[in-house]
Amino acid sequence: MEIVNPEEYEASHVHRVYEHIAPHFSATRFKPWPIVEKFLCDLPIGAIGLDVGCGNGKYLSVNPDIFIVGSDRSPSLIGIARGRETQDSLVADALDLPHPDSRFDFAISIAVIHHFSSLERRCHALRSILATLKVPNNSSDGGRALIYVWALEQKKSRRGWDEGDRQDVFVPWVMSKQFSTSAKAKGSQQNGQELTYMRYYHLYRKGELEADIARAGGRVLESGYEKDNWWAICSPVK
Repeated sequence: MEIVNPEEYEASHVHRVYEHIAPHFSATRFKPWPIVEKFLCDLPIGAIGLDVGCGNGKYLSVNPDIFIVGSDRSPSLIGIARGRETQDSLVADALDLPHPDSRFDFAISIAVIHHFSSLERRCHALRSILATLKVPNNSSDGGRALIYVWALEQKKSRRGWDEGDRQDVFVPWVMSKQFSTSAKAKGSQQNGQELTYMRYYHLYRKGELEADIARAGGRVLESGYEKDNWWAICSPVK
């Protein structure tokens, strides 16, 4: 799928949608995913890292012995994350992170990269994350990032996507009007007491995440599949 203006496309079909659904979205996001929780809890005491696309900040307090700076494009979700009063969070774009290079021990980016609407922008986001991590040297393994994206191969899920289906899709978010914080949004559909908002996703096929990490200049340390998602742990190249 070729998009003439990816930035405006994502603004309409990702960023504005999350601004409208933020309270309802946050209400459904409270339980840490097991592999993400293990990644964070296995870090050494005092490790400092990033949660790029932190949403409502549910991962910021998983391990109280590390420090995480969360960021998200949605001011509404960052407002919710700050309300947790646990760790720091700020509004920022994954394509232009406001952090120094090669300073952080770790990063996580959970269900974020798939919202970028071109290969170039997905690799740019991965490159931006990798740039923040400490580079491996003779005395250190360097920083590591855990990346999660939605999988194309979801044959057993309620969505039923699988190999051979389209990878660029719109996914509905159905929200009852009690959660709506604004008037009906452009691009939403109203049905009785519900509003439906359509979010853009690029569904990753097997091996694609690892290939994108390599294109971005990273090295894949581990990777796998969990509950309709592909994940990878990666580091900058020495």
